[in-house]
Amino acid sequence: MRQPSVIARRMAVASVSLVVAAGAAACGPNDNDASGSGGDSTPHKGGTLTVLNSDPQSDFDPARLYTSGGGNVPSLVFRTLTTRNRANGAAGAKVVPDLATDTGRPSKNATVWTYTLKAGLKYEDGTSITSADIKYGIERSFAPELSGGAPYLRDWLVGAADYQGPYKDKKGLSAIETPDSRTIVFHLNKPEGEFPYLATQTQFTPVPKAKDTGTKYEEHPVSSGPYKVVKNENDGEHLVLERNTYWSASVDDQRKAYPDTIDVRSGLDSAVINQRLSASQGADAAAVTTDTNLGPAELAKVTGDKELAARVGTGHFGYTNYIAFNPKVKPFDNPKVRQAISYAVDRSSVINAAGGSALAEAATTYLPNQKSFGYEPYDLFPAGATGNAAKAKELLKEAGYPNGLTVTLTHDNAQNFKTSPEIATAVQDALKKAGITVKLQGLEDNNYSDTIHDVKTEPGFFLTGWGADWPSGGPFLAPIFDGRQIVKDGANFNTGQLNDASVNAEIDAINKLTDLNAAAKRWGALDKKIGAQALTVPLFHPVYKRLVGKDIRNVVISDWTGVLDISQVAVK
Repeated sequence: MRQPSVIARRMAVASVSLVVAAGAAACGPNDNDASGSGGDSTPHKGGTLTVLNSDPQSDFDPARLYTSGGGNVPSLVFRTLTTRNRANGAAGAKVVPDLATDTGRPSKNATVWTYTLKAGLKYEDGTSITSADIKYGIERSFAPELSGGAPYLRDWLVGAADYQGPYKDKKGLSAIETPDSRTIVFHLNKPEGEFPYLATQTQFTPVPKAKDTGTKYEEHPVSSGPYKVVKNENDGEHLVLERNTYWSASVDDQRKAYPDTIDVRSGLDSAVINQRLSASQGADAAAVTTDTNLGPAELAKVTGDKELAARVGTGHFGYTNYIAFNPKVKPFDNPKVRQAISYAVDRSSVINAAGGSALAEAATTYLPNQKSFGYEPYDLFPAGATGNAAKAKELLKEAGYPNGLTVTLTHDNAQNFKTSPEIATAVQDALKKAGITVKLQGLEDNNYSDTIHDVKTEPGFFLTGWGADWPSGGPFLAPIFDGRQIVKDGANFNTGQLNDASVNAEIDAINKLTDLNAAAKRWGALDKKIGAQALTVPLFHPVYKRLVGKDIRNVVISDWTGVLDISQVAVK
């Protein structure tokens, strides 16, 4: 998942429906009853679920969405070959079958993946879902006018690099074969053991060619999930979903589909969303949000109210906020300078600036602290809770700066508690104790994103972050540290511009593994190896706190998304 300012855009996180991973997620007083209001906590079918969001669910076309695990609202309409396991905590970080009977059968050293569709799959009009529909859905995601989705398929599929989609190239992609109506085979350029994770992306949604209306498809995409779109106003600002009567739980064991109707209203101020969820008046009593967290001030108020506190869901998404160095810029070309800053950082003050320990957890590893990522605990430059100024001064002297030095830290002016002025000031104050004078350079959001992601303008010292497209070390480490992914004329995310042959080779070796547990261990070891080069200073992993209305039941928060899974929710 790209940096939020670049993606909030299209996932999750994010997005996204995207949105949004260490330790089990807290769901409420009775695990699956997040209301705390007593009474019947058993989830029941029926009613209307209201969704109050800040960002519109724009580009509601499976080709254009960039989601994690299929997204939140999108996954109610779009089913894919595989999906995320709809379970609490670490169990929710697993990939499971969705339209397919299994998570895929690899062959030829994981360069060929075969899937068989379940029998009895239907669209909202009662027609059968076929493998050809999935192939077509993927192909249309290559059309320039439908861009925005995850980029992997263009790189991974044989002969797909220059494909322009079915509107311009009627022949389609020969790398995707459909020998019969229930079988689909993918031929890849290189081994990709994590292909089952990619198959959760909405580009793997079946699209019936006869119903494809191009750029207008988002107005009424044909549903393969438990709900169909009956209203889409102002490019996703107001979405209304109603039951797809041809959907059957017998061929979908992941989505519960309790409510009769889902009413999604977006474009709301975050403070207004939290106030409405807190008051829970009228329809808002059966409301949730898929993109708005509680901020520090709001959380303080909620924590002091027992009833409200019982309605807060806590989750962790695989994301790391960190300081990035560009070794092409002096004095950051000197490893000892980078190490000195690593020792000088005061993570306690950074966490306070991020909203406190309830909203941020200290990080000393680049990978998030979850098993699915391959997390291996390490602290190569132990700064303690408040920084080690003495060690930092010692390293600066060895680097040729016995009297300290002056550097510039670039940050975002947006008040996001991640890369914002508060975090930058906390870093500035800590480094001052080590004899490092930090000048702050704040940029407006779009300018900040453009500046740090262009190798021509990338600063030497800046705040940034990275989140995972799926819960594994692969999409976390490769985009940031694989030298072959350095982009010289476009958006570059390899901030350290690292091009280490041994790192590149290990990434390739891990990608060949189809045993995801074995791969996770290797990702963890690689994280530690890269960490020794001090190209980043991990600061913290965010914690997500979100309110739900008082009549909401069956709150499930997985370590895949870190937020409430709308497909599991029931209303009282």
